[in-house]
Formats: sequence, C-alpha cells, structure tokens
Amino acid sequence: MKRWVVGAFGVALLTACASRPTQIAYRPITIDARCEQREEDGFREDARLVVADDRVRTIDWRLWVGQRGSCRFALDDFRQTREKPQVELLAVDGSGCRLFVWQEPGRVTLAHTDCEARCTSGIYDEAWPVSFDSATGSCAVVP
Repeated sequence: MKRWVVGAFGVALLTACASRPTQIAYRPITIDARCEQREEDGFREDARLVVADDRVRTIDWRLWVGQRGSCRFALDDFRQTREKPQVELLAVDGSGCRLFVWQEPGRVTLAHTDCEARCTSGIYDEAWPVSFDSATGSCAVVP
C-alpha cells in the first residue's frame, strides 16, 4: 500500500475521532417532580420542581449537608430570564444567584451557581444539584 493512502487513512481516522459528539436534540422541558432523599452521610434534600413548556411554575428546594447546614431556593425569590437551550432564573435581590434547569436523556437537573448567600456558611461547595427522573418525576439515579 502506498504511503499517501495510509497517511490519508490515518488523517481521516484522527479527524473522525476528534469530531465533537452528537448534540442532544432540543425538547421543551415539561415535568412535575418531587425528590425527597437522604444519603448515608447525612446529605438530604427535599425538592419540588414544576416546569411546563420551559416555563417554571414551581421551585421549592431545600438541601442539607449533614448536620452542618442547609440551602434554600424558592421560586418567589427568582425571575426567569431564559427558556432555552436551558432554563435560567436570576435572583431578584441582585445577588447574582442563578438557577438552571436542563434536560438530558432520562433526567431533568436543577442546579445553582453563585448562591452562597442562600446557604449556611461553609457548606456551599458541598451543595450539589438535584436530578429528577424524566418519566416518573422522582429522584433520578445518577451513575
């Protein structure tokens, strides 16, 4: 086999491997969800999320990091600023706290950023997002 053929094949193979993964097709988020769970390490959460066609109707989310403290997020404290590709809400108090809701195959996730003021001091780095099973609305099992 000629060198240029082998070289062309190698370039084609590397190009195929370097290409970006296929993007997940956009679908409007609609979910009526409730997740209440407690982990062995004391982490627990109680989260209620209702979204209809990318419009948030309900957020009432509290999470606890063991006995060290908690965080609280309620829809009345936010205004929705974006619908897609993910839902985004901004705190009305000017703190810069943002909530995000996005959908992946099999689950919908609710997350926060820059929201330290809504948590007990010293626990924010351990305040993880919550994921809901798209089909049942209960807590998602995240691998």
